[in-house]
Amino acid sequence: MANQAAASGSSSPSPHLQQGLEEDDELMTVYGSESGWVEAKTSCDHLGSLSSDLSHISTPDTPCHRCQHPSENWLCLSCKDVLCSRFVNKHMLQHYHQTHHCVALSYSDLSVWCFACDAYLDAQVIMQLRPVYETAYILKFGEAPPFRAVELTQDTTSSSS
Repeated sequence: MANQAAASGSSSPSPHLQQGLEEDDELMTVYGSESGWVEAKTSCDHLGSLSSDLSHISTPDTPCHRCQHPSENWLCLSCKDVLCSRFVNKHMLQHYHQTHHCVALSYSDLSVWCFACDAYLDAQVIMQLRPVYETAYILKFGEAPPFRAVELTQDTTSSSS
C-alpha cells in the first residue's frame, strides 16, 4: 500500500510515512510538558516582585485563605498569601489574575511556578528563590534540603575596584 502511494506520485505522505510522523509527534509530546516532565527555568524576569522577607512564611499545612482547603496549596512569593491550586478551587490562579503576583511556591512538592512565564523555576539555581525553598523544606520535612551540586549564577553588574 505504501508502494502504491509512492508510485502514484501523490504529494501527500504515504500512510506508513504519516504514521512515522505521528509517532515522532507523540515522542516529542512525551519529552515535553504533556508527559509531566518539564525543564525548570534557571532565570526569570519577574523576581522583582518577590517579598523582601521570605524567611518568615506560613507552614506547609496552612489551608487556603479563601476556601480553607487543607492541601494542594501555594504560597504567593509577593504577598505571602496561601491559596489553593488550579486543581482545587483555582484561588492562586485567580490571585495572579487580580494582583499580577506571578511567582508562587507549591506546598505539595516545593516547586516554584511563574504564572507570567508559564513555567517552573529552578529554586536551587536561582539565588533569590533558594532561601524560601530552604525554609519551606525545613518546615515541611524538619531538616535542611539536600541541595544538588549546581553552578550558581550571580549578578555581576556591580563594578570591581
